[in-house]
Amino acid sequence: MITFSLKARLLQFSFLCLITLLGFAGVSPNENNKKEKLTWLQQHKQAAAATVLLNNQSGLVPLKDLQQKIASVNLGAANSSEFDSLLNKYTSVSSFSAVGVASDSAFRSLSDDLKFYSTIIVQAPYNAFQKVAALTFIQSLQKEKQVILALTGDASVLEKLDGFTAPIVWSENETPVTANYMAQLLFGGVPANGKLERTYSAKFKKGDGYRTSAIRIKYSLPEELGINSADLHEPIDSILAEMIQEQAAPGGVVMVVKDGSVIFNKAYGAHTYDNTRPTRIDDIFDLASVTKVSATTLAVMGLYEQQKINLDKPVGTYIPSTLGSTKAELKIKDILLHQAGLPAGVGLPTPADYVSKTYSEEFPLPAADSVFIRKDYFKEVVWPRMLNAKVTAPGKYVYSDLTMYFLKEVVERQSEQPLNDFVLQNFYAPLGMQTAGFLPLARFEKDRIVPTENDTYFRKTLLQGYVHDGGAAKLGGVSGHAGLFSTANDLAILYQMLLNGGTYGGIEYLSPKTVQLFTSRQSSVSRRGLGFDGFDPESKNGYPSKLASSSTYGHTGYTGTCVWVDPAQNLVYIFLSNRVYPKVSNKLISLRTRARVQDAIYQAIEKSGKASALKPVKG
Repeated sequence: MITFSLKARLLQFSFLCLITLLGFAGVSPNENNKKEKLTWLQQHKQAAAATVLLNNQSGLVPLKDLQQKIASVNLGAANSSEFDSLLNKYTSVSSFSAVGVASDSAFRSLSDDLKFYSTIIVQAPYNAFQKVAALTFIQSLQKEKQVILALTGDASVLEKLDGFTAPIVWSENETPVTANYMAQLLFGGVPANGKLERTYSAKFKKGDGYRTSAIRIKYSLPEELGINSADLHEPIDSILAEMIQEQAAPGGVVMVVKDGSVIFNKAYGAHTYDNTRPTRIDDIFDLASVTKVSATTLAVMGLYEQQKINLDKPVGTYIPSTLGSTKAELKIKDILLHQAGLPAGVGLPTPADYVSKTYSEEFPLPAADSVFIRKDYFKEVVWPRMLNAKVTAPGKYVYSDLTMYFLKEVVERQSEQPLNDFVLQNFYAPLGMQTAGFLPLARFEKDRIVPTENDTYFRKTLLQGYVHDGGAAKLGGVSGHAGLFSTANDLAILYQMLLNGGTYGGIEYLSPKTVQLFTSRQSSVSRRGLGFDGFDPESKNGYPSKLASSSTYGHTGYTGTCVWVDPAQNLVYIFLSNRVYPKVSNKLISLRTRARVQDAIYQAIEKSGKASALKPVKG
């Protein structure tokens, strides 16, 4: 019987947790011993040598287009859950099972289920093609779809495939590690280097095998880079245990990407202190001010490259309604640097006639389940207050949320799109970022989104899936300074792209010059880059870490989040938590949780002797 589950990724993730007893990223060293890690590494090395890519004349593998619909069909592969779980780290892949299917009619039914998919990845053991119906199904499928065969087991299977034109990834070994490697190879997380050791047919001869390069992040374990897992897990586990014990936050996710490989990805605690919903690595968090760099600044960078934004032009060039105000002459560059003279914030009152308990055409902007804002609130309340905000001390550094209100307007006028649509279409979707975006309740179940504050002032409810920031909430959840939600994995993809100099997955999203310009220090009065926060050599304890290099860039978020990139160590560090649950607490800050975790990462790297930087993975 053919089965298909839209929630297959949840099952895949559960299986992955079992598989990673061999030491895959995200598993405590207490769960596995040194011998098991070495076994995993050896099997991984063997998989790299023995996995062969054939029939890749078109260059389809590694897959470049992540906006197409992709399906994975299992014809009986023993490690399909491991395989599918890895596929879904790169983009959304729907899983179909055809285990036990033998008749032509059943395969025709499966073909009907696949009609909306452009690329079909078929997993099969060598004996699957002993069934004529299976061969016929694949031959028919490759006539109308992009098909990739992922095959394991006896090489006799190749003798049956001379007539196939679809790319074939084959390995004689059928193990979880092989499935892991093959899945990553299809998306360019790992390269293809294997060659056939002998001739199997007229088409598949000794020495055949296409080579590919790594173009996306890889999922591995610290030992592959010479780093001891215990040197990461033990201090980070301790720091996060303290965070939860001290009720600085009920849970969180920590992710580390070093030299293009995810070597640590672990969830801690729970969504709330009652522990009813354990935190998972694929949970979605409110990023707060990480929005500033992951959405608005990113959009400015894209439009700067398109020559639609000139950093030296005043804001009045792009927003006519600022003309006649003190904001008209503020330069885009100074706004990005938080030194245009804008105040830290302005009050945004919500008169009773601007709020409704029910949705309507007049009140379309959701701030919570039963809180909707009048459609003209921005035009009639927010914007006048922005324009009338007092400009003081231009040239002096003042961290201001107003910067991103103005830049959002610039982005939307110059792109002729809402900010959320622009970043989704130009960055998130083509990068394979499956969760990153605004308004997550429109796309995901609420229980996958980590709650933030129990708002007793404005919305009078626990905030879950609605932006925590009050100003962004009054705009309906889409703002330049807050409103972005994401998993750690999606942020890893985005910031690896920036670490690569703007290229990822074989596509250039930004030029290296633009990335360097925006992420490097550009101010004589602060540590800031353009939009990005940076290393502060004058910080008493070291900011963001006492061991970070001067080239480090990133941002923190009020809800208890941060992303930091250190080009000198080829490192991406991501920390996600909900420190504002159930109410705002400064314990995460006073405990220096985020900084101490980052310190521990550097110390593990230094201890390994791998502290010298390698060139970022290009793709």
